[in-house]
Amino acid sequence: MEKMMYLMLIEKSKTYNKMTKQVVTEHVENIRRLDDAGKLELCGVFKGYPGMAGMYILKTESREEAEELCRAEPLVMGGYAGYKLVGLQIANRENNYLL
Repeated sequence: MEKMMYLMLIEKSKTYNKMTKQVVTEHVENIRRLDDAGKLELCGVFKGYPGMAGMYILKTESREEAEELCRAEPLVMGGYAGYKLVGLQIANRENNYLL
């Protein structure tokens, strides 16, 4: 069976630099909830890539579930960021690296 994860690329909007401390706190709380629920594989901030804020790698049962999580991100909900969602087919020893 094809194993998938979903990469959420977080893109800065024109209002990104106007975020309040409250929004940043809500963003971090969201990361913790995703991690506690087992939905977050990895997250981080991009340095040196203009217009890009960061990314999440999400472990979900479907693309629809990943979309729901992206739309619920406080930075997105507040209009401080947009996102692109990309499917990532996992290559590993179990599937002979997709050979």
